[in-house]
Amino acid sequence: MVSAAVQGVAFRGVASAVPRSVRTLADDAEAFSREAVDKIAASTGIISRRWAEQGLCASDLCEAAARRLIADLEWEPSSLDLLVFVSQTGDHQLPATACLLHGRLGLAKQAAAFDIGLGCSGYSYALWVASSLLRSSSGRRALVLVGDTLTKTISPGDRALVPLFGDAGTATALEVDDGAAPIHFVTGTDGTGAEFLVIPASGSRIPRTAATGFRSERESGNVRSDEDLFMDGSSIFSFTLREVPPMMRSLLDSAGVNAEDVSSWVFHQANKFMMDHLRRRVKAPEDRFVIDLETWGNTSSPSIALALTTSLRARLQSEPLTLLLAGYGVGLSWSSALVRTDGAVVAPPLIELSAGDLRP
Repeated sequence: MVSAAVQGVAFRGVASAVPRSVRTLADDAEAFSREAVDKIAASTGIISRRWAEQGLCASDLCEAAARRLIADLEWEPSSLDLLVFVSQTGDHQLPATACLLHGRLGLAKQAAAFDIGLGCSGYSYALWVASSLLRSSSGRRALVLVGDTLTKTISPGDRALVPLFGDAGTATALEVDDGAAPIHFVTGTDGTGAEFLVIPASGSRIPRTAATGFRSERESGNVRSDEDLFMDGSSIFSFTLREVPPMMRSLLDSAGVNAEDVSSWVFHQANKFMMDHLRRRVKAPEDRFVIDLETWGNTSSPSIALALTTSLRARLQSEPLTLLLAGYGVGLSWSSALVRTDGAVVAPPLIELSAGDLRP
């Protein structure tokens, strides 16, 4: 695993947006048996999710969060020097969605903008990339936009995934500040496990055809095509328990922080069963370990930032915190960050959005 420390970059704000449309267990029971739905809900801890309707994209959710955050920070859009967009569900294969968001937000032409194609580990990875670029350039302010609408990639006949995933978009503001505490990072990758979480026919390797779009019954009675998301849940679970605890130990050691000094442990909100096992493995106090996916589901890349705004908003605005953030999943990829906030983080209320709210 690679470790890093970035000096002099402050965590200024975080905002989140979710679709207004809600999918509940009752909706799932209409598609699958009530018994199957209740069993999944008991394991995952998820009772509802936000689903993006047709015409509502991850970029739209991130844009709404970014507009509110920039306004509440009282920053001029022209003062932003860097925009990083993290998603697996961008607007187009090309151009980069970051460029579209750059234009929609009215950023200056000298600002850099690019995409990062990561999922569950993407938030802490993007914090590392953005903060490192600020310190190695003339830039002063960065916007990290992280969002996914994975529900659009799931077969309606896949009872293992339909009750699990939700959609969201987030925005995080970083700013150069020589007095800010260092941000510590640890990352890792195991590409030999990429097959465990994949959409097979979604790019150039396996072009889409009539055959790849045909849905048929697969393992455990799940119905999907090669153009739909596939997840080997047991392999992802094993990978997580194998790699995340050593990453946490490495991060605490490199930052010189004891576990008891961590204010909140905010992990990727995968599912309650997995997170309960992780909490015990890393010996995190239950009252400091955030589990906040009951009404949002597994939102993939934005889940950490979403949890910050839904579970820790008041504390971010009023008290200094030592946050241990960790993402893990598709890739296989894992990353973590130890962030110290100053008690004055700008954190607007959660935004709800529908396609009808979008600007023409």
